[in-house]
Amino acid sequence: MLIRNKLSLALILLALWVCTGSAAAFDLEKRVIKTRLPNGLTVLMLERSFSPTVSLYIRHRVGAVDEVKGQSGAAHFLEHMMFKGTPTIGSKNYTAEKKLLSRIFRIGQTLDREKKKGEKGDQRRIERLSALLKRLQEAHRRYYIPNEIDRLYTENGGLNMNASTGQDVTTYFVNLPANKIELWARIESDRLLNPVFREFYTERDVILEERRQTTETSPDGKLFEAFLGAAYQVHPYGIPIIGLPEDLRFLSPQAIRTIHKKYLRAEHIVIAVVGDINPEKTLKLVTKYFGRIPRGSSQKNSIPAEPPQREERKVIVPFDANPSLIIGFHKPAPPSDDDYALDVLETILSKGRTSRLYAGLVSDKKIADSISVHNGMPAARFPNLFAIFARPRHPHTNAELRDAIFHELEAIRENPVSEQELAKAKNQMKMDYIRSLDSNAELASILSYYELLLGDYRYFSTYLSRINRISAQDIQKAAERYLVAENRTVALLATEKKVTNQNEP
Repeated sequence: MLIRNKLSLALILLALWVCTGSAAAFDLEKRVIKTRLPNGLTVLMLERSFSPTVSLYIRHRVGAVDEVKGQSGAAHFLEHMMFKGTPTIGSKNYTAEKKLLSRIFRIGQTLDREKKKGEKGDQRRIERLSALLKRLQEAHRRYYIPNEIDRLYTENGGLNMNASTGQDVTTYFVNLPANKIELWARIESDRLLNPVFREFYTERDVILEERRQTTETSPDGKLFEAFLGAAYQVHPYGIPIIGLPEDLRFLSPQAIRTIHKKYLRAEHIVIAVVGDINPEKTLKLVTKYFGRIPRGSSQKNSIPAEPPQREERKVIVPFDANPSLIIGFHKPAPPSDDDYALDVLETILSKGRTSRLYAGLVSDKKIADSISVHNGMPAARFPNLFAIFARPRHPHTNAELRDAIFHELEAIRENPVSEQELAKAKNQMKMDYIRSLDSNAELASILSYYELLLGDYRYFSTYLSRINRISAQDIQKAAERYLVAENRTVALLATEKKVTNQNEP
């Protein structure tokens, strides 16, 4: 009787939390001002005056999936180039600089063509061209001021200026004093419309080194790249955002211009402005500077769909490091009902020390050192993955941990989760959600992301009510449908000795 009373109290409290959170989200939703400019660009504004600051997000519906075959890494490379300035930002004498840059690109591409010949290439010519390119790059330094965009923002009180490139979306963001919105609009529209690809070949070497550090010499990076490559054999989600080494080594300025043209489609851009603003004045500024961006062509990218998976896929990555594993299952993208159900299952399985996988495999059985679940890997424009990341605890093996995880998933498929477990997960999701609404930057990020990805920023205000409707049976049905052997990909990291001596996976 005591347990029933506790469960009833938990459900009542959850209902109150959901009502309160949904009301807060709905109130914010009503205050968002959405405007579509004549060129098709979408602007979202939310006035919040608790501090004299503003968070500004620009999102492009362009990411690694939009790259041309053979030019992987171009979207990420472009993000680097967008910080190099414009003819009016960072240039000392752009007329002279432009001529020199043209020569640098010409010599660089000639050098690349010779290097592509491999052993048949003229090594003396390669040496001469390399030396000439180096001299031209040194001469170029006289014509520009490096990191000028960063300096302009920093000297004007900017914080957290950064950018990110994903599979689906590229984002540029900064927090500024509220009276600096026009400065932001001038900088961002100028570098969007008129980027100068300074330090191109130097930056390409930087990105190659970044790849070496984050992937080629990183056990986690190497395993994740192999996992995605096995899970996605047709769709470009299987290609790493940073690019494949064979593509990166010879990425050309033209490849970067190709992806930049996709940036210049106003209907694929969402701007979110959240903070101490006057919406009418802010919209005039945004229109003045970003209204110049052209509307793109109606031609859509042809991105191949990943065929349904019919059998388990396995990959072993040899690496001299502690063992680890990734297990992934194909599933629909949001706003599918099953995606909501799997969001709840993610929390039930791995959020907190009392979650199923942590309590069972880390705390109790001590098979795992760590374990986490992520619904929606690696992105969300297209069908994605329900993924589990884990490390076995010595002396346990990948095989033991893998089988223990399979056993836990089988229990989810065979028996509905308890109402108490479900209520606890929803309550935790609710609290995390409410915390995310406190920050201007988080709100700008959420609004712009859902508007760009799903075509409607209101997804954030209906999320909790949709989660609240998820039942134990919904979770069980989703698990039965997707978390099955023929739909899974298993990637294991093991030393070469272990790979030789065991039949994993």
